[in-house]
Amino acid sequence: MNHNKQRLIAVVGPTASGKTALAVKLAQRFNGEVVSADSMQIYKGMTIATAKPTEEEMCGIPHHLIDFLPPEEPFSVSQYVTLAKKAINDIAERGKLPVLCGGTGLYVRSLVENIQFSPNEADETIRAALRRRYETEGGEILIKELSEFDPETAVKLHPSNGKRIIRAIEIYRTTGKTMSEHIKESKRIPSPYDLTAIGITYADRQKLYNRINQRVDIMMKQGLLEEAREFYRRKNSQTAAAAIGYKELLPYLNGETDLTAALEKLKLETRHYAKRQLTWFKRDEYIHWIEADLCNNIFEEATQIILNHQMQES
Repeated sequence: MNHNKQRLIAVVGPTASGKTALAVKLAQRFNGEVVSADSMQIYKGMTIATAKPTEEEMCGIPHHLIDFLPPEEPFSVSQYVTLAKKAINDIAERGKLPVLCGGTGLYVRSLVENIQFSPNEADETIRAALRRRYETEGGEILIKELSEFDPETAVKLHPSNGKRIIRAIEIYRTTGKTMSEHIKESKRIPSPYDLTAIGITYADRQKLYNRINQRVDIMMKQGLLEEAREFYRRKNSQTAAAAIGYKELLPYLNGETDLTAALEKLKLETRHYAKRQLTWFKRDEYIHWIEADLCNNIFEEATQIILNHQMQES
């Protein structure tokens, strides 16, 4: 173990893969506490749609960075990293082991790779103009424009990720440097963490998709429709409103489609999201992958990976 660095376990992977259950078991085994890395579970009230862990699922393990921010407030990656570092330090100072858990790849990578964020203030004029263009012209047009000066960033972005597309163009226009250049410069400071990262995947992708479909059915029984209806009654931020689980139900709530069609759309979008998550995490070579459908005991395998890492580092 590297004694100059803070020990950190991370459990990552696509939605509905079983991350929460594994993270809680590992926290119990290694005397730890969980730090969430989920960009939607941060918001208050968005409980069912974001699959926030229940008290029962937490099994008495403290969870940090869940359910603390009003949905109308914007929240950046740099703000997340600042809060996550503070939570990790607080947990470690109490003699516990931090266990990072979540599927927001940008949060995880920015934290564990110690990416330093540009201090430049946002240019609201440029951002507002780009936002209007995104709404009228769509993400594909802006990604094509971005690819002309920052192809490295453009190829990583999905047309639906308007926030990141707009930010990448804004950074170039305000600083004269591309986002990929900023990221390369930001990685010069080494990570403060002695990390063991566990990724959950499925050899048979259809088994993961079946879990996603079942989860949506369970969410509906738990009251997802009522939660979505209440959410749209209030004025909430564009970020929160983009949460999978709400926007797919909006056409039904507006009387534009039937519930069956809305639920099929929700399941489809969630499956697409899971695929994007896997694509993102598969780029990170430090992740130890466990194929859940081929593994007799995910917890035992993850525990062995962590113990082996400790032995190699000691």
